[in-house]
Amino acid sequence: MYDICSMLTKKQKNLLLFINKKIRSTGVSPSYEEMKNSLNLKSKSGIHRLISALEERGFIKRLAHKARALEVLKLPETASANDIYNSFSPSVIKGGLDTKAKKSVHEIPVLGQIAAGTPIEAIQNEVSRVAIPEELSKNGDHFGLKVSGDSMIEAGINDGDTVIVKKANTANNGQIVVALIDDHEAMLKRIRKKGKVVALESANKRYETKIFGPDRVKVQGVLVSLYRNFQ
Repeated sequence: MYDICSMLTKKQKNLLLFINKKIRSTGVSPSYEEMKNSLNLKSKSGIHRLISALEERGFIKRLAHKARALEVLKLPETASANDIYNSFSPSVIKGGLDTKAKKSVHEIPVLGQIAAGTPIEAIQNEVSRVAIPEELSKNGDHFGLKVSGDSMIEAGINDGDTVIVKKANTANNGQIVVALIDDHEAMLKRIRKKGKVVALESANKRYETKIFGPDRVKVQGVLVSLYRNFQ
C-alpha cells in the first residue's frame, strides 16, 4: 500500500532533486529565483507552494534562523538511479590543481588517497595543500583527498581527481561521503541508512553495494567539489 502523503507530483520531485543537487554542489540552498527558473515557472508563488508541500510530506525542512535555508531529509523512493546520481554533480573548481601556487589563506590539506573502488587504508597525514574558492572556505572546514578507483564515475568523479570534502560526522541519505569502516578503512561512497543497516553505494554498475551495521561506519565528511587536471 502506498502512503499518499509521501507521493510527489512531477514538479515537486523535480524541485526536490534540484534543491538537493544545489546543496550538494555548493553547500547552500538555491534561491527562489533559481528554483523558479529551474522549473520554468512565471512567479515565485508556485515555488512557495511546492516548498510547503515538500515540507508537509517530510522531504525537506526549513532551517530556523537562516534565510531561505533548506535541508533535504530524503529523496523519493520512485527516483531512478539516474535521478539520484544526477542529483549530485560535483562542481569542478576552475583553474586546475596547482599545488605550487602562492600560499593562500584558503588553502586546505590533501590527506593522501581515498578509494572509490575497493577500500584502502584510512585517511593519511597531509601530503600537500590546495587552495579552494572563498565561498567554500566560508562554509565550514574542508580537506582534500586524491581519488583512487572508478566506482564513482557515474557521479562525475574520476580516478585521479582530488575531491574537496567538508568535515562532518553525519550525512543525509543520498549524499556522497568519506566513510571510515571499522576505524581503519576509508572509502568514498553514497550513503543510505535504513533501519539498523548502512548501505554504501557505488556509482558504477560494476561494483556491489556494501552493507554494514551502524556501529561499523563513521562519516568523516561530505563531498562538495573536486579538482581535475586536464592533461
